[in-house]
Amino acid sequence: MNEIRERIRNDCLEKEEAFCANACPFHLDVPEFTRRLSRGALSSAYRLYSNAVGFPAIVAAVCDEPCAKVCARGEMGGAVSIRSLERASVDYTPNAKPNQYNLPPKSLRAAIVGAGVSGLACALRLANKKYSVTIFEKSGRLGGHLWDILSPEVFLDEFRAQFQYERYEIRYSRNIENLAALTSEYDAVYIATGKGGTDFGLRVFMPEAAPCASSEQGVFIGGRVLGGSAAESAAHGLRAAGLIEAYLKTGNMKSADVHRKTRMILDRSGIKPEPPVKPSADGRFSKENAAQEAARCMGCRCDACHRHCGLLRYFDKFPKKAEEEVHATIHPGSLDGDGTIATRFISSCNRCGLCKEVCPLDIDVGMFLGKSHQVMREKGAMPWVFHEFWLRDMEHAVGEPSSLIALPCGGACEAVFFPGCQLGASDPGYVLKSYDWLRSARSDVGVWLSCCGAPAMWAGEADSFAVHARTLRVAWKEMGEPLMILGCPSCKSFFAEYLPEVKTAMLYDILASSGCAIAERAEGAGASVFDPCAARHDSSAQESVRALAASAGYNLAPLPYERNRAQCCSWGGHIEIAAPNYSKWLANTRAGESASPYIVYCSNCRDVFAERGKPVKHILDVVFGLGGWSRLPPSASRRRRNREALKRELTRRVLPESIKESEYMEIPAPKLLISDELREKISESRLLEEDLLQVIETCERESRALTDEEGARRFAVMVIGNLTHWAEYAPCEEGYRLFNAYSHRMKIITEGEP
Repeated sequence: MNEIRERIRNDCLEKEEAFCANACPFHLDVPEFTRRLSRGALSSAYRLYSNAVGFPAIVAAVCDEPCAKVCARGEMGGAVSIRSLERASVDYTPNAKPNQYNLPPKSLRAAIVGAGVSGLACALRLANKKYSVTIFEKSGRLGGHLWDILSPEVFLDEFRAQFQYERYEIRYSRNIENLAALTSEYDAVYIATGKGGTDFGLRVFMPEAAPCASSEQGVFIGGRVLGGSAAESAAHGLRAAGLIEAYLKTGNMKSADVHRKTRMILDRSGIKPEPPVKPSADGRFSKENAAQEAARCMGCRCDACHRHCGLLRYFDKFPKKAEEEVHATIHPGSLDGDGTIATRFISSCNRCGLCKEVCPLDIDVGMFLGKSHQVMREKGAMPWVFHEFWLRDMEHAVGEPSSLIALPCGGACEAVFFPGCQLGASDPGYVLKSYDWLRSARSDVGVWLSCCGAPAMWAGEADSFAVHARTLRVAWKEMGEPLMILGCPSCKSFFAEYLPEVKTAMLYDILASSGCAIAERAEGAGASVFDPCAARHDSSAQESVRALAASAGYNLAPLPYERNRAQCCSWGGHIEIAAPNYSKWLANTRAGESASPYIVYCSNCRDVFAERGKPVKHILDVVFGLGGWSRLPPSASRRRRNREALKRELTRRVLPESIKESEYMEIPAPKLLISDELREKISESRLLEEDLLQVIETCERESRALTDEEGARRFAVMVIGNLTHWAEYAPCEEGYRLFNAYSHRMKIITEGEP
């Protein structure tokens, strides 16, 4: 976990400069500048620009647009015209007055040699900070090289405007020949004598950087005397002011940092070309056109994880922010309890692996959150309610009511069908039809009903999962180490990671390679294959399912996210209780990514989409002709009864001699009369009808039920596991009519209880 955290802290590129900002000598935050312009915030955009460049009217006029050479839009319609947008911000700002800083004057003095744009930029910043500034200019005018490239009205007016609130001294016709005279009188000196100007024979530190600290204490040099354009010279002056201020405060001489090329990597998938907006003949935009051109900026940043990962997008977090909040949650600064900043966020990761898949540096935020979940569980700081239902469901799947090992050969088998805990819970027919087909192909195939242990791992119960994995390993060895034929992609991924010695094969690969007869005939109907996130790297299963669907006659259309970029349907990680709103958003988003009906090969995906009314079929529906597009998913209680019924039927088929005749009978449904609307609510709340029946029968037996004033309805309450269950009901001839049911984490202490 520490290794992943350090990778997020040190290697994540989310805060790397955009290409344009990195190329800009002022490091203007171009994405933020264009965002402000695109929404018509002209004053705000101008203020950002002015603060970055010092003399906005001048820089907008002399900017040579190095950003255009690196703009990602250059390959997708044409580079964004930042220079024209800079001019627009200057032309249309309602308030061009500079900031007025109310600071006390400082006694330290700085001398500037040269009144060109670099020297004046340095003087402006130092004057803003209220240092005493004196400018020495050998000619009789301001501007230096600007007289050769601009109309004097442009830059002279701009100098007056930007210096209007500042105090400084300028001495014209002063050709400085003796640097020692300045260093003895002033605390710091900036040499900005322009192209061909004197450098006073100074040696400079880090000559590849500009501005530079020189060999003379307190003396810095920059601008066109070191080479560069007018815009770069202005940038040198602004940075020199920062170096001088640092020197005046600490006495340390330091050159500007050597320019480092940004490491930012842009994910260009899904970005469409957009043609540039045409300016007028003089190269200027109207306000409206400026906003349109600014909107073409893609705001380049390394954000593939944020754009593609539903969790990061929904909660609007980038990896570094997520890491900070998770760390503060695990290691709270307060002494009076555990932090809760990111508890729900940690539990909302479905561990689908897409973040690592799209990250250019393979940083696995999902693994980090998974490890964090384990730490929180070990500390006892993770709310038990997030995962108790799922752990109880796993207990049911691996317990006596549902689990089964049936080997028709009586001992070791060459192959065993392991459908997983959810395939049969969704529809026993999926398992029965598949097993019948497998046995028709090879009679020695056994069947093993259990769970791979995913719910325990998703709940952060690493120790519990390890115990279960050992149990699976022992059982597999006792069966003679057979080939495990899997029906669930999650089982495949968990076996591959935690039981790699177990040889596995996917049911869908076997069906496709055998050329099995397909029951359904689609006759060219359109559909899309929705790949489960657990099959992200299982290219064989991806192709097999598509081959089976194509054999049925389906015309398959691709989805925006599929194959190695498959996204979770919302089931993974069992996030539904921890973050119900996010879970619904995620499922609805996945369901809405195409108008085509979906063909899936994960029963959980099928049930999630069916619950939202998305036309969907499992590939086994197609192969064996089992169900239509609109078949509703089973309720939480029905899933358990499906498992139990599946065990009884498989036992009858494979090991009939091991059970009594009475055990062939289906277990009667709970004696509860429930409306369809209430049954849906109960299932969504992950309450079990059998638990509610237990609550009612216990309270009736112990005379603990409460009765309303009319005596028509009764109320029963009881804790099952950690959850307090409430039931509002009335006895009837068939058993009990249930009117309402709900639960919460509060424990009710009745009279006589400790």
